[in-house]
Amino acid sequence: MIFKWIPDNTNINFMKFRFISFGVSTLLAVISVFLLMTNGLNYGIDFTGGTLIEVRVDNQNPDLSDLRSGLNNLDLGAVSIQEFGEPNDLLMRLSEQKPREGETAQIAQEAAIGKVRVLLNEKFGEGVDYRRVEFVGPQVGEELKQKGFYAVLFSIAAMLIYIWVRFEWQYGVGAFVALVHDTFITVGLFALTGMEFNLSTVAAILMIAGYSMNDTVVVFDRIRENLRKYKKMSLYELLNKSINETLSRTLMTSFTTILALLALWLFGGEVIRGFVYALIFGIGIGTFSSIFVASPLLMYLNIRTGRASQDKAEAEAVTE
Repeated sequence: MIFKWIPDNTNINFMKFRFISFGVSTLLAVISVFLLMTNGLNYGIDFTGGTLIEVRVDNQNPDLSDLRSGLNNLDLGAVSIQEFGEPNDLLMRLSEQKPREGETAQIAQEAAIGKVRVLLNEKFGEGVDYRRVEFVGPQVGEELKQKGFYAVLFSIAAMLIYIWVRFEWQYGVGAFVALVHDTFITVGLFALTGMEFNLSTVAAILMIAGYSMNDTVVVFDRIRENLRKYKKMSLYELLNKSINETLSRTLMTSFTTILALLALWLFGGEVIRGFVYALIFGIGIGTFSSIFVASPLLMYLNIRTGRASQDKAEAEAVTE
């Protein structure tokens, strides 16, 4: 290899910082839980139900306060409006409309959209480009929220079963702690910033869980190999050696993935901006957890005993 970021003889004492990293991780997790309990999540239209309208107007500097005042006068309930990328790109969210007697929810929402169209035509004339109009009913939103939760829960459970089968139980505990750590802190970021939490965010969390698990498995594989090779080496040194040996691969994978995400952030538009934010943050926190959380935890889970028991069983099987 012509160019290497991490020299072959790198020997950073990661285990030295395990108590600091445990403290930082615990603090971030506690803050995330606190924010979720106090601020909650800014659920998108996917989960809450309602209507989302994205438009582009000819006016390069539309008066948002005047437009917001006009929307509030339409008696549509909670309405939000914001710039969406360019100053003349506007995103409006209408809350779920209560149908009158004899109406369906869809008819009520379509009537609300009609009122908004009339107002926009009054303000901007014919120079209104309706780029997106989405309607999600309350029952569908609640169902999507439930299914999104189950998707995250079952995917994490499936990955943990895989770890449990492939490695000893001690590795499963380390992987479980890392996964919970990564997902909770990423969700906590959305509670802190108020960014919209929607179906694409759920997809991002699933991808973060998979990325973090893959990163953790690579380090765990090297630890298991070194446990066979260096039976007399102290566990402290062995864990350090394993992390250092996989460091180049870990950092290079994270760097190249973030490069691709930066391209999406620059050219993908506002629609996927929250998805990209979640992935960039999640990859950073996932890399941190595989080095400073999952691997150091093995120090306290007696993995040498588990490895010795497995070696003995394999030897007896060969003898028979």
